[in-house]
Parts: sequence; structure tokens; C-alpha cells
Amino acid sequence: MPESGFALQHTLSNGRRADCVLFLPDPTGNVVIDAKFPLESYQRMLDNQLPESERVQAQRQFRVDIRKHMDDIAARYIIPGETSDGAVMFIPAEAVFAEIHAHFPDLVEEAFRKRVWLVSPTTMMAILTTARAVLKDAATREQVHIIQEHLRALSKDFGRFQTRMDSLARHIGQAHQDVSDVNVSARKISNRFEKIEKVELEEEKNPDLPVFRKVSVKDEDE
Repeated sequence: MPESGFALQHTLSNGRRADCVLFLPDPTGNVVIDAKFPLESYQRMLDNQLPESERVQAQRQFRVDIRKHMDDIAARYIIPGETSDGAVMFIPAEAVFAEIHAHFPDLVEEAFRKRVWLVSPTTMMAILTTARAVLKDAATREQVHIIQEHLRALSKDFGRFQTRMDSLARHIGQAHQDVSDVNVSARKISNRFEKIEKVELEEEKNPDLPVFRKVSVKDEDE
């Protein structure tokens, strides 16, 4: 369990101190775990060295102890708006848990009505494993919100990038067109010089030509 997911000896608003509280997200809420369990009468109930009458009396006392313990848990550790609608009574041995379910079914039903959940070490581990999964899922959902915010910001950044890229592409296209136009003008200028040079060469080869000899020069567009 992450440290933020539980607290030991946690004091509730009614002043009661719980052995452990699991801080779970809604709709479960905070779950109180009570680890104090009356074992003395149970041990006497199973002590074969005691007379039968004392073991029967221990059995009655065990029933009374369990019922009182359930009442205390329901009264102390189920607080509307602060805890979940049930609390956990931890039974520290599988044998005791099995004994209650096998020979005291009325106590099991009463615990259900009082919203006191009886758990053994094995079922307690299952509860903790489930609680850890719930906390991990809640943390993941929080991270998903952060990721979504970054994705929205990234979408806006990409939109600006696309606009600027389109503008750059237009400028590059215009620059390419300008370079092409300059090349056309340069070729025309070169052609002009070549034609002028040809005229001069013809006059040098035929010096007897009349000076008023007209050379046709075709105008070309810019």
C-alpha cells in the first residue's frame, strides 16, 4: 500500500482512534480496520483441560464478546460523510474465522446487518490487494487528466506550427518563382550580349559593308 493510502492509529472526528484507516476514493471512501479481537473466551472454549461446564460458559461469553465488539465497531468507526458505510473487524486467525462461520451463523448475519465486515488474514490480504488496485487506478486516472491537458496544449502548438509552416511554404514558393524569373532575365541578357557580339564580328569580317547596313534585332519580352 502507498503511504498516502493508509494511516495507523488514525483519530476520527468523533475522537475515536482507529487501528488503521484505508483512504480510498469515492464511492468507497475511508475504510476503518479494527484489529482488536477478544481471544480469551475462544481459547477457553477450546481448552479440553477445562470442565465441560466452563467450556460451555466460555462459548456463551465468546458470543457475547463478539456481539459487543461488533456493536462497538459499528458505533465508533462508521461515520456518515467521513468513513465508508461499513468497517472491518479483523479476526487474527483462520481457525477463529472458520469457527465463527461454522458455529455462530447468527453472528455472521448480525455483522452483515450492522455493516461490520468480518475478515481473516487471508481475506484481509484480498481486501488490501483490492484497495491497492483501486488506489493505483485512481492515480492513473489523475495522470490521464494531466496527459489530456498536455495533448490539448500539443494540439494547439501543432496548429500554430501548421499555420507557420504553410506561411513558410508560401514564402519558399514565392522565392523559388523569383529565382526562376531572375534566371529567365539572366538568360535574355546573355542572349542580347551574344547578338550584339555577332553584329560586331560581322562588321569586322566585312569592313566594306556600308555603314548604314541595318541589322535586324528582334525585341524580346523582359
